[in-house]
Amino acid sequence: MLLSCIRRDWLSNVRGDLLAGLVVALALIPEAIAFSIIAGVDPKVGLYASFSMAVVIAFAGGRPGMISAATGAMALVMVLLVKEHGLQYLLATTVLTGVLQIVAGLLKLGSLMRFVSRSVVTGFVNALAILIFLAQLPELTNVTWVVYAMTAAGLAIIYGFPYITRAIPSPLVCIVVLTIVAIVLKLDIRAVGDMGRLPDSLPIFLLPDVPLDFETLRIIFPYALTLTVVGLLESMMTAAIVDDLTDTTSNKNRECMGQGVANIATGFIGGMAGCAMIGQSVINVKSGGRGRLSTFCAGLFLLILIVFLGPWVKLIPMAALVAVMIMVSIGTFSWDSIRKLREYPPSSSLVMIATVAVTVSTHDLAKGVFVGVLLSGIFFAHKVGRVLRIDRTSDAEGRLRNYSVVGQVFFASSETFVGAFDFKEVVETVRIDVSGAHFWDITAVSALDKVLLKFKREGTEVEVIGLNEASATLVDRFAIHDKPGTVEKLTH
Repeated sequence: MLLSCIRRDWLSNVRGDLLAGLVVALALIPEAIAFSIIAGVDPKVGLYASFSMAVVIAFAGGRPGMISAATGAMALVMVLLVKEHGLQYLLATTVLTGVLQIVAGLLKLGSLMRFVSRSVVTGFVNALAILIFLAQLPELTNVTWVVYAMTAAGLAIIYGFPYITRAIPSPLVCIVVLTIVAIVLKLDIRAVGDMGRLPDSLPIFLLPDVPLDFETLRIIFPYALTLTVVGLLESMMTAAIVDDLTDTTSNKNRECMGQGVANIATGFIGGMAGCAMIGQSVINVKSGGRGRLSTFCAGLFLLILIVFLGPWVKLIPMAALVAVMIMVSIGTFSWDSIRKLREYPPSSSLVMIATVAVTVSTHDLAKGVFVGVLLSGIFFAHKVGRVLRIDRTSDAEGRLRNYSVVGQVFFASSETFVGAFDFKEVVETVRIDVSGAHFWDITAVSALDKVLLKFKREGTEVEVIGLNEASATLVDRFAIHDKPGTVEKLTH
């Protein structure tokens, strides 16, 4: 069993995983440096984090082929912490973030992904694609025509080379060819070396130099909690996207714990907290990466490139990497969601658009997904609340009125439920048949109370029949209409 898992996850696609890992490693370098700058730390903090996250998650994660590293979403959370308390507190926060993520995995919080609708996931994907593209614009603003020509040539290689052969990932060919062109022609364009200084030594184990007391915990816990939520949210969403791209499944709870283990390891080698990266994960998949070996190689190659091949890596033109990231943004965006915008239910389209709008405007993935999930819940409750039918029949003498309730009774449908009864009608007995209904919450029980007590005030005897076991349990616990002093009869 163990050997078959190793063969499937590590050795089933060796050549594809090795090449994809190299492409991802090259694309990680400028992003890790940029995210370090955003967080206000030395570039090596982001680079070491990307190496550590990728290598550790390859073993501990629940989604083979998914790339984890330093990310912009996490970097934005760290800005104030680094500014006010310094790097050592950031490292301590990274370790605590890992601990909280492991706890989340043990509590099986990864299973909460089932409450995220397809519209929210699509909105998340589209927003990420837009943000990835927008992040490339600074490299294409106020530059010479040579940069545009190189970027266009890179895109031509990326999309044209697969028609020649798919044996080598076209993004890798793009990076190599444009680097050679830039060196041979001595082009004066921005390169990776202009982003920041690459480290020239291997990371070492170190303990965060902070006091181990309650005051430290008070400072780092709010940041760690935010990083935990943002990191797991982005990782779970990315896992769902890679699941779709590869037609495979992943273990979300294991991924939560794997992210935690990776962040703990990262904090102890001087790296910043990280999480899954949708852009790099898409690059990995589209370059042929499928197994854990691709993720491991991405981290390993990254370390080799920045420490041992730094002088060569510095020469890679940013135009080549911009072309790769534009390819990622185009491939990530769900164009089908635009083409079928009018075909989908308006509520689904609105959820998708709202998720995109909030995410892009705030650059905060958590806020975008939160708004999307909230709207999905509201629309779902409204839709289900309308599926409630109450039919009325009377006996020949007009002494008995039968009400038959079919549907879901909860907070969104409780007013409809109460409004369906005629309390002024003169009858001796009212029988309410709820065998086709389900009472979900205390609002529903309160609505039932209101109906029965109103009939009582009119001197009408009421009988409720057909409560299912779950509804009856809820009514028994929270209803007040059958407490001493009332005359209604409740039969199950």
